[in-house]
Amino acid sequence: MKALGTASAAPGEIDTGRLQVGETRDGSDFGLPVAVVNGAEDGPTLYVQAVSDGDELNGLGVIQRAVPQIPPEDLSGTVLVVGIVNYHAFQVAEHRNPIDDTKMNRTYPGDESGTSSERISAATFEAASRADLILDLHQGSTSQMLNEVRVRCGQRHRLHDECLELAKVFGCGHVLDQKGPEGQLARVGPDEGIPTVDPELGGCIGWDEESIQYGVEGVFNVLRYYGFLDGDVDLERQTRATGFDRYGSPCGGLVRFRKDLGDAVAVGDVIFEVTDPFGQLKAEVTADDSGLFWRSRRLPQVATGEYVCSVGTNVDEF
Repeated sequence: MKALGTASAAPGEIDTGRLQVGETRDGSDFGLPVAVVNGAEDGPTLYVQAVSDGDELNGLGVIQRAVPQIPPEDLSGTVLVVGIVNYHAFQVAEHRNPIDDTKMNRTYPGDESGTSSERISAATFEAASRADLILDLHQGSTSQMLNEVRVRCGQRHRLHDECLELAKVFGCGHVLDQKGPEGQLARVGPDEGIPTVDPELGGCIGWDEESIQYGVEGVFNVLRYYGFLDGDVDLERQTRATGFDRYGSPCGGLVRFRKDLGDAVAVGDVIFEVTDPFGQLKAEVTADDSGLFWRSRRLPQVATGEYVCSVGTNVDEF
């Protein structure tokens, strides 16, 4: 039997349940939705989680579609799934955990006696630490963003090559290979010897079917490439960025973009303009470095200094 929380599956079976991690404000127990897919044959373990940011739902869309398609009778190994990590933020459709005003993916490996977010991180990391591979499904919040996979361990990390290979296998077409902030699962996992990546499946309000399909295909690419399921995976060349330039607005007004997602950007190119409500130009913002137009805000109105867009830099193919 393989178990996660109250989910327990014999070989060749799948089961769902809850991973209890605390109580809500009225004293009721709450648990995260979990699934165990236990293969008929022995093999490695894959851990998958989604919604560590409460408004990032594309990963949940991937789990909702992918898990019913995994045939446990044909599987070699085990897939452990936490469908919704940031329970409290998901309930109110917010990015951060409203109980402690914390971004969950900055609290790993967690603390079982700590804050709400730290306790959830500790419980999910205990499950993740049983795995041979980790997929932490995200999206670019409600911004517009390329479908990409992030390698967050840093290029000097002993597991960097394994993480980069996992990103290529997942196969979104774009990879951001840049060391991430402390407390990210995609940084802590490799420190524990587990190749871990952070697929960022587009960016939207609600969820987006195209990005979800990228994620479903990515999960099955991983299952086939690493021997969980039979089948071949053709590794296609990926576009990689190792830098990330963020641009804010020099003034308040309305943004008009001069680049679309995925467009090449050269030094000095105008990437966006800011106008007043009557269309009069107030500012032009140009690129400091060459690269790819990677991410942009969704709403046009901005205040001085507010985030507008990002350009992936130091771009190559691998």
